[in-house]
Amino acid sequence: MRLAIRHTTHYTFSEPVVHALQRLRLTPKETQGQSILDWQMDYENAYAELEHEDQHFNTVSLISVEPGSREVTVTCRGTVETRDSAGVIGRHSGHLPLWSFLGQTKLTKPGVKLRALMRELSDGSDENQQSKLDFLHALSAKIREHVAYRTGTTAVNTTAEEALDAGEGVCQDHTHIFLGAARAADIPARYVSGYLMMNDRIDQEATHAWAEAHIDGLGWVGFDISNGISPDPRYIRVATGRDYREAAPVTGISFGSAEHVLTVNVAVEQQHQQ
Repeated sequence: MRLAIRHTTHYTFSEPVVHALQRLRLTPKETQGQSILDWQMDYENAYAELEHEDQHFNTVSLISVEPGSREVTVTCRGTVETRDSAGVIGRHSGHLPLWSFLGQTKLTKPGVKLRALMRELSDGSDENQQSKLDFLHALSAKIREHVAYRTGTTAVNTTAEEALDAGEGVCQDHTHIFLGAARAADIPARYVSGYLMMNDRIDQEATHAWAEAHIDGLGWVGFDISNGISPDPRYIRVATGRDYREAAPVTGISFGSAEHVLTVNVAVEQQHQQ
């Protein structure tokens, strides 16, 4: 499947910016089942400082905001060819060892609520490949039972435990809960940020997030908890990390008293080849 993506991030500042830097993870990965045909990033009132590859093989672009600016726009566009791999990404790669994806973070650390949810499932400790897959699929379904998908109820710093306690959240929260439980069951797991082509619309207000777990004999396997499926050719992987903070599309710092309003528009559609 050939997918065309356009992703616009627009900042409006309350006062002229004195100095600001933005870290962008907005370049899709070349991975199993995914090839980047073309990709470009354009900036208004900002300029590129450097680009590097981080510990997860994410492409990271660092940009500076032009002093005195009150608006900044980052526009990404490109075309990606995807193939159906049944959600299987394959062997581990990256600069971090596999065991590092067993460690909990502040956003995934299990508490009373998450431990109670896990008691509703088998422990997933059986070394059998199918048993682990069954446990992870059951975990995904159980998370959807306990946490309704509802926008505007959580924030980027909401933890897995807080989302479970509230009983509502978005794909980021579903993913953090899944990561915390998988790691507690001794299964390496990581966060994925990217794009999803929706069947009922082109324009969206956010990127998407899902999880990958490492299964012996298969490698990394994807789980979209919010939709209850494994990623298919409609999904585009952009960045991975131990939690949202390591895979966030845009993070930044600014100096001065200016506050900002962020708006995002994402459009993903299939291109039909001639």
